[in-house]
Amino acid sequence: MTPTMKAAVVHAHGGPEQTVFEPAWPRPAVQPGYVLLRVRACSLNYHDIFTRRSMPGIKVPLPIIIGSDIAGEVAELGPGVSGWTVDDRVMVDPLPVAGEGAPKGMIGEMYDGGRAEYCLAWAQQLVKLPDDVGYEVAASLPLAYATAHRMMVTIGQVKAGETVVVLGASGGVGTACVMLAKLAGARVIACAGSADKAERLKALGADHVLNYREQKVMDAVHALVGKPRISGSGGVDVVVNFTGGNSWQEGIRCLKVGGRLLTCGATAGFDEHIDVRYVWTFELKLMGSNGWRREDIVSLLELARSGRMKPVIDKVLPLEDIREAERLMEEREVFGKIVVTP
Repeated sequence: MTPTMKAAVVHAHGGPEQTVFEPAWPRPAVQPGYVLLRVRACSLNYHDIFTRRSMPGIKVPLPIIIGSDIAGEVAELGPGVSGWTVDDRVMVDPLPVAGEGAPKGMIGEMYDGGRAEYCLAWAQQLVKLPDDVGYEVAASLPLAYATAHRMMVTIGQVKAGETVVVLGASGGVGTACVMLAKLAGARVIACAGSADKAERLKALGADHVLNYREQKVMDAVHALVGKPRISGSGGVDVVVNFTGGNSWQEGIRCLKVGGRLLTCGATAGFDEHIDVRYVWTFELKLMGSNGWRREDIVSLLELARSGRMKPVIDKVLPLEDIREAERLMEEREVFGKIVVTP
């Protein structure tokens, strides 16, 4: 008899009704080069919503168990796997790896991921989890926090004394950007869509919070720091914009001479229009950051272990409540991360 497990399975692309909790889904058998993980925590990302809806040009195999941010324990080793033992505490680096037999694409998108009691992970993607870092914290790091780390630290090189505007500051990437900017010693102007989120961002360390539903971000930033001038006065050093949705034009007009616009995504829309005269007149830098590297995850684990940065986890829900978890994310009723525990 085939062993079974609890799993949240997407059978077809579409709305939230396509995510189905299955109480007795077939448990995967371990394969060469893989380990079978006992999943203890899996966090949600907006990328999961895109995967469920379907993304242009990307053919996702169905049915699929979504979930790329995974932490748990090694339950079984596949043939050829060395360096790991059963019951090792680990997290998964979802970034695809090269090598013979390695899976193609990202876990939880192109092959089954962590919204289940068990999942298969390619052994080279495992990262040792320190004993003093919890599963829920570890599962919050890879996609959102490591992406933010690469954008803010590796690529953007945010420094002490700089002023940074963070759009979409209340989500997983956004809260990570706020914390990383404060760790660097920057002044942070965070943007959110509700008074409650504004208060929570202040508690997180944001120096100023703007409610974009009540005021125009560009005007509010100009009121705080002055309108950018060719002489060098006014404006901010960095605008972080991974939301898109026709917000680049305002962001660019907040930047001082030599300012940087950092982006790692476009959750609200990618078809942006800008006045390029501002780009050359103010000698602006438009800097893209794509995902993360293993060193970003390692750096974050050390920050979490030392207590210097703790991921913001809004809710921890049982796997059975996966539709509610997706609803909260899709309707932007989330501050930080949502984690499900199989």
